Amino acid sequence: MTREEFEELVAEALDRIPPELTRLMDNVAVFVEDEPPSDDPELLGLYEGTPLTDRGEWYAGVLPDRITIYRGPTLRMCESREDVVAETEVTVVHEIAHHFGIDDERLHELGYG
Repeated sequence: MTREEFEELVAEALDRIPPELTRLMDNVAVFVEDEPPSDDPELLGLYEGTPLTDRGEWYAGVLPDRITIYRGPTLRMCESREDVVAETEVTVVHEIAHHFGIDDERLHELGYG
């Protein structure tokens, strides 16, 4: 799968997030990278920033939170295009949930681990 095709899958996954949630997202940008940091080669996605639940009066003038979805590990772990579509959607939802302050333990309980 080309990078462009994978980027389109990420965009489609973002489009499936309910509008009532996307309206609440604030100061966050989503990126696609080919590979994660070398110290975590199987990482599918990464949220970097300050979750909405941790922001206070001090939160102003900061760079956007960053969600990165990694193409390489996703393609390596999936056996079919359908698997890539499903895993990409789970990863996008997982990382957006971190933006809303939901931790890994709760995401695993919800099936987005």
